[in-house]
Amino acid sequence: MAFASPAVAGEVVLYNGAQVANIVHDDRGAGHTLNLAADLLAHDLTSLTGQAPKVSARPRDCGEVCVVVGLYDAPEVRRLAGLAKEDLSALNGQWEIYRRFVVRGGGKTYVVIAGSDRRGAVYGTVDLSRQLGVSPWEWWADVTPRRHDRLAIDDAPLTSKTPSVQYRGMFLNDEDWGLEPWAAQTLDPATGNIGPKTYEKVFELMWRLKANTVWPAMHTISTPFYGNKGNPPLAEDYAVVVGTSHAEPMMRNNLREWDEHARGAFDFTKNRPAILDYWRQRVREGKGFDNIYTVGLRGIHDGPMQGANTMAERQAVLQTVIGLQRDILKQVYKRPAATVPQVYVAYHELQEAYDAGGLTIPDDVTLMWADDNYGYIRRFSAPEETRRPGGSGIYYHLSYWGRPHDYLWLGTTHPYLMHEQMGRAWDLKSRKMWIANVGDIKPIEYLTQYFLDLAFDAETFKQTPRDYLTGFMTEQFGTAQAAEIADIMMGYYDLAFERKPEFMGFGQTEWVNQNRHSDYVRGDGEEAQNRIQAYADLTARAEALADKIPADRRDAYFELVLYPVRTSAALNERVLKLDLADLYAGQGRAGANLYVAQAKDAHAVIVRDTETYNNLNNGKWRGMMDMAPRKLPVFDEPAWPQWSPSAKQGCDLALSGQWYNDNNTLPFVAGRPQSRPVTVFGHSEQALTWQAGTGAAGFTLSATSGDLNAANAYEQRLTLHYDGQAAPGDRTLTVRCGNQDLPLHVRVLPALPDGAEENNRTVTLRATGGEIGSDWQVIEDLGSLGSVLRARLDLPSGPHGTPAVYSFATSTEVGGVLKIIALPTHALDPGKGVKIALRLDDGPVQVLDFATLGRSDVWKNNVLTNTAVATVPLKLLTKGAHKITVYPLDPGVTLDRIEIDLDRAPYHYGAVEPQP
Repeated sequence: MAFASPAVAGEVVLYNGAQVANIVHDDRGAGHTLNLAADLLAHDLTSLTGQAPKVSARPRDCGEVCVVVGLYDAPEVRRLAGLAKEDLSALNGQWEIYRRFVVRGGGKTYVVIAGSDRRGAVYGTVDLSRQLGVSPWEWWADVTPRRHDRLAIDDAPLTSKTPSVQYRGMFLNDEDWGLEPWAAQTLDPATGNIGPKTYEKVFELMWRLKANTVWPAMHTISTPFYGNKGNPPLAEDYAVVVGTSHAEPMMRNNLREWDEHARGAFDFTKNRPAILDYWRQRVREGKGFDNIYTVGLRGIHDGPMQGANTMAERQAVLQTVIGLQRDILKQVYKRPAATVPQVYVAYHELQEAYDAGGLTIPDDVTLMWADDNYGYIRRFSAPEETRRPGGSGIYYHLSYWGRPHDYLWLGTTHPYLMHEQMGRAWDLKSRKMWIANVGDIKPIEYLTQYFLDLAFDAETFKQTPRDYLTGFMTEQFGTAQAAEIADIMMGYYDLAFERKPEFMGFGQTEWVNQNRHSDYVRGDGEEAQNRIQAYADLTARAEALADKIPADRRDAYFELVLYPVRTSAALNERVLKLDLADLYAGQGRAGANLYVAQAKDAHAVIVRDTETYNNLNNGKWRGMMDMAPRKLPVFDEPAWPQWSPSAKQGCDLALSGQWYNDNNTLPFVAGRPQSRPVTVFGHSEQALTWQAGTGAAGFTLSATSGDLNAANAYEQRLTLHYDGQAAPGDRTLTVRCGNQDLPLHVRVLPALPDGAEENNRTVTLRATGGEIGSDWQVIEDLGSLGSVLRARLDLPSGPHGTPAVYSFATSTEVGGVLKIIALPTHALDPGKGVKIALRLDDGPVQVLDFATLGRSDVWKNNVLTNTAVATVPLKLLTKGAHKITVYPLDPGVTLDRIEIDLDRAPYHYGAVEPQP
């Protein structure tokens, strides 16, 4: 049979409308893995064409066009490579790469996928599927592949990239309210738990996302991974590496597998032989599989180890334990322990024990650093640690159960925060293993893929998260709506960055920190109103797009976009409108009870949409979505109060100003156009009309008349705009409502020097808005105002770096407080800190430290608000121009904004928009 040499770039037709390519898998050296990969490719081709390809292990079954998949040295792959004069020797010893090439001759065309190893060959098949239009989320998010009349690929040879991070994976965790009840009802009813059928779907998803490592579900509700004898061989068939979390040393799920009645206490200081036997038994069971063993010791679950009460005692136990664990590995594997993959997960007290000094982790063991559960990585490798052969990695949370508050319901980690933090990890050489806590997988689909794509190809860091999100949405929904969907979702992440939906109860998981009124209503309620409106605008956009989504993508759109946007909006509306009802009842507003009714309606939206989610696709996701994970109070249906009618009659104005001349007065600054909110409201449930009365030059209301009725809760929110032209001085406008003339007092303050200025007694300075020195870096699209300022990661700690300099001006001589608001990042390593130096005008230089200790109250507030605040009291700030100079003292310190709250400044939870 004559074969042609490799053709110049053209195409190979895999489906011509009548016939689809066959698939042959050469299994030599690959076990059952490539059979499964061929079956998955066949499934995808069937979905795309409506025709099922023939799948075979026999080369003679190749048809006119055939996809051949195998290891680079498999017989059929070698034969075809020889005919095509393809040298595959470069694949020998490589990690997870493949070579794809085309061979034509004898009336046949072969598309050959040659893997350097099993996973490399698998990635060649899933890349082919994705190139043909199959989303990684075709099953897990119902992104149904669309039928095609023709399928073709470029026939140019290609070699894939070596993955940037060697081990990339997901931790299935906190599965009690989603993954486990769903699996028990749908995929694994026979076992009544997460079992092989569920893991099969998980492993297929991991293939499509090019993840190679799983930390299995491990809560008490779940059957341990090794507790079902079908799980480990399945992982082996899928070439998935199995590891375990920080709480499960030596592949043991202690909560379900350690029987204290039979084995005694899980206390190494008193029960060493039983614990060592327990570990040895598991290593023997797991010897034939691809595992990474977690070394070290914690308590029986995710808590401190038993029997060691001081740091020195914990370190001594850990040092002994790690040595004995490695002895077990050496004895069972019959080779040096250094040749068996191991990781020390430095989480909580395991990091503390390591950082305290005196604990030696063998150099071949990977050091895995963890975030603080809220997206901020606690530390990275110091320069000397980057030279360890075992390298280092990152354990990162996209979902969390614990103090100060869970976030298990929705996926809200900001993509730009993940990009910044994992970018630090890459730049600081933590590249061995990245594992994300993905909770139940749903609804964290996008964030999971983004994390894993960053791990697989570090070139992804060069793409902005917004562009990546647009590309993700393009793959799921097409180009027509992708940019709008991405913009909606970025708005969703921005609002959650200020405060996650799960945190809106303003309490904590400990019962001593019970829910309370939101800080959004500590002032005049305008922050709450603005947040409600921002969510309402997002929801309206998401709902408008839903009508344009093709029928075959509507379930996917509901899961990936509409459910998280609309239900997070509804929870915010429920909480904030109840709080506003209380505030407004105290003001005697007629609409207080209508706010309660609206809050009740918002709760019904969450109930309805959650039921819809669980019934999608004929109940495919039944049990997956729980609107109240762990039944925390923030999710409870609240009591619905009813307020007695106000004794007041008529109308009034609500505004947040300053007390001048015994009047609540709205302040403005001459020469600077500004707007302020004003609300006209009625005291009784009686329809009224209002109209603008006496005006003043330079001032305009956003409406000149209106109605107060039940439809608008007997209120109308307005904006008073100042054009900047009116001269300094006091003025009184009026609004006529019913038979009343309501005074609206304004004061124009004298003009100020150029630069940022006060806005109702608050000055806000963008961190990136000053004169930025070379030791600072601008990070776009992160933080409360759209950009943050980060000290260079290679900045030496200690001496003053080049500063950032800011100018502002105030209209009066007054006291107050200067606040430097940073992101709550941590020191890069124990030899560094989180410090800046600050100088106000020509005053002394002051050192400010953003570091926190453990789970202190300061740290808890930091992670709930995504801020770290350092304050400087101002006894007296003179009128006029001022300068703030900020020096970076440590690398990685990240400034969000600077605020000066002058005396009598209204309370605000979030950032006050800077004035130009």
